[in-house]
Amino acid sequence: MLFAGAVAARAAQPQERPDAALHSDPLNFNPTVREAYKHIYNLDYDGALARFDTVLKEHPQDPMAYGYVLMTTVFRELYHQDLLDTTYYAHDSFLTSKRNVPVPNETRQRIEWLTDTAIQLSDDEIRADATNKNAYFARGYARGIHAVFITLVDHSFVAAARQGYASRNDSEAVLKIDPEYADAEMAIGIQQFAVASLPRWVRLIVGIVGVGGNKERGLALLRESAEHGVVTSVESRTVLSLFLRHDGRYAEALAEQRGLAQQFPHNYLFRLEEANLAKDEGNGPGAIALYKEVLADADKRGYFIDARLQLAYFGLADTERGQNDIADAAGNYLKAAEQPECSDWLRKRAQLNAGEMYDLLHQRAMAVRLYQMASSGGGDQSQADAARRLLKAPYAGR
Repeated sequence: MLFAGAVAARAAQPQERPDAALHSDPLNFNPTVREAYKHIYNLDYDGALARFDTVLKEHPQDPMAYGYVLMTTVFRELYHQDLLDTTYYAHDSFLTSKRNVPVPNETRQRIEWLTDTAIQLSDDEIRADATNKNAYFARGYARGIHAVFITLVDHSFVAAARQGYASRNDSEAVLKIDPEYADAEMAIGIQQFAVASLPRWVRLIVGIVGVGGNKERGLALLRESAEHGVVTSVESRTVLSLFLRHDGRYAEALAEQRGLAQQFPHNYLFRLEEANLAKDEGNGPGAIALYKEVLADADKRGYFIDARLQLAYFGLADTERGQNDIADAAGNYLKAAEQPECSDWLRKRAQLNAGEMYDLLHQRAMAVRLYQMASSGGGDQSQADAARRLLKAPYAGR
């Protein structure tokens, strides 16, 4: 408990070094940039994007300005696609997911243009000055964000692995020039942990068998970036919590996440993740209380910006299912599916799970109707096979 408390206290109040301005891109200290990040950390993507667009117009030749807009555009789209609930990544099953993610063509083109432009401008600066640490960082930053996008949206693991490795190389180049450039430690930390965690068959497929990885080294770098990073502190803490959760280190992950939730109480995802971790830790009643607390706050006008309630209802239902509260689980899976902005992927997962609950409640007609919805043509088809099997024989598990 003392350890967890110490971690939470540290996580809640990371400190920039007094000389941080010497070890980061000057644009990171621009007042509009600082204000935009405050909006990001409260999930106000539109407010952040408006401010970053202003920065880009004022600094059209600075690759980092493109990186800000790229980051915001990508994560806004991932949020709208229900892809920022880390339950999806806590295990390796997402690597074999059949999920289709329908990104609007205009958004995709914008993401590709921002990535290409940031890289091109960075290349130009590096050619002019091979010791330009900020250009290396900006290029690595853009590559890393793009790698996240094509991994989660396109499942393009080979291309993403190459982008991620290039981002790591750029970050290592930054640290060779300036060992105190804390922001650069995040990309290396992510790569170190991710490579060490990947199943061997995945490493073979994406061609990174010879690339080194070390989990503890990755976590240590993320802690450094979390402690001293200028534009990667919150992101590093978020990733650190995810990686600790992946490895079943729930007490440590929960301490990190609780610090984020306390610092940003209006960040819907940080609050939701605290409940997710309590569930994973085995504290079902505690998790249920946290989910209900999040939903209650969501009812308060203006408390959260663009809260995706399907994520909370689905997590609550999963937890109630684990507590053998079948009737409440069925109802909350249905509430998740009924949310107007729920992605087709999550809606059909919720319908399938709700059908299973109704089978356990011996309400076969309702279960069949839900399985038919989960297996319907068009849109996401990742639940279709399971739903068709359950149309033939009732669910009898838990």
